[in-house]
Amino acid sequence: MSLSGVFRAEKKDGTIYYRSSITFKNKHISLGSYNTELAAHHAYQRAKELLESNIKYSELSQADILDEYSKDKTIKFNKFISIINFRDNGMYFKNPIYMCKRFFMYFYSTECVFTFDIEDLFYYASHKIAKRGSHLFVADYGMQVNLMQRYGIRSHAVLNRDYRFINGDKYDFRYENVEIINRFNGVQQIVTPDNTKYKAIILVNGNFIIGTYDTEIEAAIAYNKACDIIKSKIPERTYRQNYIDSLSPKDYARIYLQLEISENIINYTP
Repeated sequence: MSLSGVFRAEKKDGTIYYRSSITFKNKHISLGSYNTELAAHHAYQRAKELLESNIKYSELSQADILDEYSKDKTIKFNKFISIINFRDNGMYFKNPIYMCKRFFMYFYSTECVFTFDIEDLFYYASHKIAKRGSHLFVADYGMQVNLMQRYGIRSHAVLNRDYRFINGDKYDFRYENVEIINRFNGVQQIVTPDNTKYKAIILVNGNFIIGTYDTEIEAAIAYNKACDIIKSKIPERTYRQNYIDSLSPKDYARIYLQLEISENIINYTP
């Protein structure tokens, strides 16, 4: 007779392994595969203990959840999160999500826990976060979608120069916590006690200062203008130019023609 919650299985090569599962509120939950029957049974016992517990993690902190997991790592981490969320909140997600009243936590790992607004719940319930180096993305219809860009953070943007997290937590992507400082490519905000200016910079064998402007729109258009000049001199050079959706084509053209840019750009020789 097999142990509770354990099912014997066989791989194509004949290797025997054991699958563990549990049913809670008419939901069948797979707990994973194990090399031994005893290990699979321990996973079942741990899941049963969690599901029968009176602890409400929604009343505790992120650290409390991680502490509870560290007591017994019999169940895989993402499954542990899914189980306690289902018990406490009545919704089962394959992704490691734990719901709170106005936000939810996505437990990528024990060291990396994201916080999102509740309106993003069903996106991350069906899209798994992945990480390669410092690059965060989700798989969406076979494409890698940059997670940062969902929140208006440009590719190659620099933390605390182009954007910042107001509470200092770089994993807290609640909309009120993400502040975009520089929205456009090649634009840097310069804040002094007297005023705020915007510097446009372009990379051509080193950084070239295009000019300093009163508004970020002017600086963004100046960057586009510099890109056009450099590309006319070096056709193979590519730049990601700024899209200014707040201006009509006529207003854009007027500002483009009137803006002055550095002579170093105009006279640049490859």
